[in-house]
Amino acid sequence: MTASTIDSSTGQGTGAPAPQPTALPPLRRNWRFQLLWLGSASALTGITAADVAYPLVVLALTGSPAWAGLFGVIQAAATVLCGLPAGVLLDRRDRRRVLIAAETLRVTATGSVVLAGLVGALTLPHLLLVAAVLGAAQPLGGAARMLLVRAVVAPEQLSAALTQDELRVSLAELAGPPLGGFLYGFGRAVPFVFSALGFAVSLICALIVRPLQPTATDPGASLRTVFDGVRSLWQAPTLRLALLLVTALNACGAPLSLAVIYRLREQHTPAWAIGAALAGSAVGGLAGAALVGFLHRRFRPGTLLIGIVGLEAPVFAALGFVDGPWATGALLVAGMLGIPALSVLLDVLIFRQVPDAQRGRTITATMTVVGLGIPLGSGAVGLLLQFLGGAGCMLLLAAVLALAALRAAAVPELRRAVWPSSAA
Repeated sequence: MTASTIDSSTGQGTGAPAPQPTALPPLRRNWRFQLLWLGSASALTGITAADVAYPLVVLALTGSPAWAGLFGVIQAAATVLCGLPAGVLLDRRDRRRVLIAAETLRVTATGSVVLAGLVGALTLPHLLLVAAVLGAAQPLGGAARMLLVRAVVAPEQLSAALTQDELRVSLAELAGPPLGGFLYGFGRAVPFVFSALGFAVSLICALIVRPLQPTATDPGASLRTVFDGVRSLWQAPTLRLALLLVTALNACGAPLSLAVIYRLREQHTPAWAIGAALAGSAVGGLAGAALVGFLHRRFRPGTLLIGIVGLEAPVFAALGFVDGPWATGALLVAGMLGIPALSVLLDVLIFRQVPDAQRGRTITATMTVVGLGIPLGSGAVGLLLQFLGGAGCMLLLAAVLALAALRAAAVPELRRAVWPSSAA
């Protein structure tokens, strides 16, 4: 929907003309949203480039995939631990200032890696500390940006804005991994220079953009209410099962890059080709963004969720057998086709159904619940790669996804769940 309408009823016999519908400017002319989008795209491109470089650096320093997996465990664990308190902070404070603070923190942490790399003082403890800082800043920056988008975009254009946001994710994931692998070839510190610049651009955009009107806040939000968002989600059985299914998907999908990197290194694939293979996820995300509307119209939310998770299982299994970056990249394309629809599904079912003053806690509660599988999956995959190798690890992840989808499909309430009327 691109235009809003005004009630045209008027008093009888007045002769006054009926008000005409007020057309909203196209989303492309909303400079506040587009600037937020630019900053977010820059930061995410830097993140995805660094996500290729961090495991390569840890592997170069230690030679152990388990240590590379620990980097992801610490980063994800910090995100989970800070998620719920971040929601309270976002409901109490100015969200733009929270975003500025988060981006400043990420610029500083990534810049420290650059400096240490340039002077030859980069160590594993330093990298693990950076992982904790980046993980802690993630729920603050991510949720603050989601809330700011709602403060600068009309409700009628929110779905279009979310679709463009999915394109941002896919474009960043398309450009970032190849850049990360390419830049790593020039030196260990180079990808982190690029990442720090991305955070800096995001920080500048956050400093410029101001919401059209103050966002609602809840001054009474405190640590005593930190679990309100989780409690409200957990009390709905269907929603609880859906969140657990997404948690299982995250547990298997979050460390997928590490598993792919390790498997391609087993095949003596150069760094630039590893980055190119990982870009397959972004290509699939771009194609999947175009399918969001069709999939949401064609399937009920529970059926769509079960189908997306179930179809990941054969993709993961095939990744354990194929050789070469191009076949791996093609499978990653297939695996990402349904993920944009899943992201918007969570927004429609949860985030749009709560008041703005409580939305920070709800968003971070959802991110925390579905993110619980990330540290577990990252740690487990590091160990599985150590003891089972790339092929064995991928087959085990495929089995977990298949069992999760079968368990969810056995619950009729989830299959019969319908979209809320406001999603139309």
